[in-house]
Amino acid sequence: MTSAHNSSTGRRYSGLAAEERTRARRDALLEAALDRFGTAGFAATSVKQICGAASLTERYFYESFRDRQASLVQVYAMLVAEMRQATETAIAAAGSETAVVVRAGLAAFIEYLTEDPRRARIVLIEVVGVSPELEELRHGVLRAFGELIGSVWSTEAGIDPDDERTRLSAIALSGAVNNLLVDWMMTGQRQSVEVLVEVCTTLFLAAAGALRRAE
Repeated sequence: MTSAHNSSTGRRYSGLAAEERTRARRDALLEAALDRFGTAGFAATSVKQICGAASLTERYFYESFRDRQASLVQVYAMLVAEMRQATETAIAAAGSETAVVVRAGLAAFIEYLTEDPRRARIVLIEVVGVSPELEELRHGVLRAFGELIGSVWSTEAGIDPDDERTRLSAIALSGAVNNLLVDWMMTGQRQSVEVLVEVCTTLFLAAAGALRRAE
């Protein structure tokens, strides 16, 4: 019975089974990649440097990732998922008044990126133009956040979430927030989070008002 149990669960080292060790190595590599891509940049980072930061050999890097770009894709996907969760949680807790919901969602989104400039650099700058695969993924993220904007607007009387103008306006605002934060990054991060949130909230509420008048 003991032999069968060992063969089904795998040998354990330092209290961890093989799958747990693999997962721990992958997490360490992702954290190292996040730090390198978010400080030195993707182009200036090698697999060797990522492995050195994670205190692992390159053999373990290729155990988890096909290549350097694959690790960037995974870091980007991880950051986007965390950013989306933070935004949706804030929206859900904000109540039913549109202005309050918009401000809460934008504050969560912007704070997630600005509280750790490494996140902002990867999400806003480092993934741009790397490959067609990443461009498709990046534009999908912008569209997804546009859909989230549309879902917030859908609670407003007089705004049809299925109308093409609503969809296009939401995508345009998603891109506008993205570019505003790129400017924040590229000009020395001078503006406060409060100012960034205020500017974006004004744009979102103005667009919502225009869409109501257009109905």
